[in-house]
Amino acid sequence: MIGSDDPKSSSSSIFNRSYTIHYTPTDSTKPNPNSSLQRSDSVKNFPDSIKGKVKSLCSIFEARRAPKSKTQTKLKPEKSISSNESSAIRLAGTEDRVVIYFTSLRGIRRTYEDCYAVRMILKFFRVYIDERDVSMDSAYRNELLNVLRVKQVTLPQVFIKGEYVGGADVIRQLHETGQLAKVLTGVRVRSTGAWQVCDACGDVRFMPCANCSGSKKVLDEDEDRLVRCPDCNENGLVRCPLCSSS
Repeated sequence: MIGSDDPKSSSSSIFNRSYTIHYTPTDSTKPNPNSSLQRSDSVKNFPDSIKGKVKSLCSIFEARRAPKSKTQTKLKPEKSISSNESSAIRLAGTEDRVVIYFTSLRGIRRTYEDCYAVRMILKFFRVYIDERDVSMDSAYRNELLNVLRVKQVTLPQVFIKGEYVGGADVIRQLHETGQLAKVLTGVRVRSTGAWQVCDACGDVRFMPCANCSGSKKVLDEDEDRLVRCPDCNENGLVRCPLCSSS
């Protein structure tokens, strides 16, 4: 004890102090091997933890994409056109065929894939398809907007026997339920194979104008100057006479 002259007590206090001094470092060094073991364990479990995080992130992104995909499948014309109005929309002069407005450009992947899928589904039935590529001729886009009476429209859009049917989702649903074959009854069937490629245009449906060779300009001999070619569109192209209607 402090202040005591007893040698036993002083020696015990010294022993206790030395014990506490030596005990503290030994006690503090004990967590080090444990921490290293814990780190090694965490390293071993590192791939599993990453897989779990990746799975959780994938589930989050899929959950976020789900409502977006639902909104994307709804075509803009179908939102603004009621069922009664859509049944009243007709494309004159196409009662014997299928007309599809589409784009061959791949700028928007979803749009291109929808256009390609619908074209393949319709070609499977070997019916005559009047393919109108709005990226090749802007007149087709203006024509579609005027027929649907809207300012914006998504592609593709399909008319069967002159009646407006809808876009990619409608065609897929009709095909999966087996109703598309019934709708196509009475449509003119192609004399050639469904997958036969046109020898003239290679299924592009357009060819360079023969009058101006695609330059969009011809010589007016009366005025002796170049004028706009009256036969081709803004790209210097004309419809293929072999595989497309006039």
